[in-house]
Amino acid sequence: MSDFVRGLRLWFAPERIREEGDTPDYRFSLANERTFLAWIRTALALIGGGFAVDQFLPGLAWGIRAGLALGLLAAGVLCSLRAVNHWVRCERAMRRGEDLPASHFPALLSLVVAVVAVAMVVVVLFGWEGR
Repeated sequence: MSDFVRGLRLWFAPERIREEGDTPDYRFSLANERTFLAWIRTALALIGGGFAVDQFLPGLAWGIRAGLALGLLAAGVLCSLRAVNHWVRCERAMRRGEDLPASHFPALLSLVVAVVAVAMVVVVLFGWEGR
């Protein structure tokens, strides 16, 4: 079974992670869980921001409003999926005594949020009347 499939199965059966390696200090597992929860909070904020852009900026041209809202919603979805994936990968690495996995996702998420923020700055500075 590929590592990807095994990792995906652990999303829905996290108790199976105990079959790998040794049990780490519980403080590390709890820190990993807190990090997971922080990613989920970030995902919820992005999703809420996407809905807010769509619902509270009706004067904004439809294409711009939809683009900004969909960008935030997509970032929220990716962030929530990445949260569980990162949790499983870190838990497995700790149990195996390996280095924690590196990730490019924080940089990608930061870029998406920055692009949406710059677009919102442009909208605020130049108005949001559909032209």
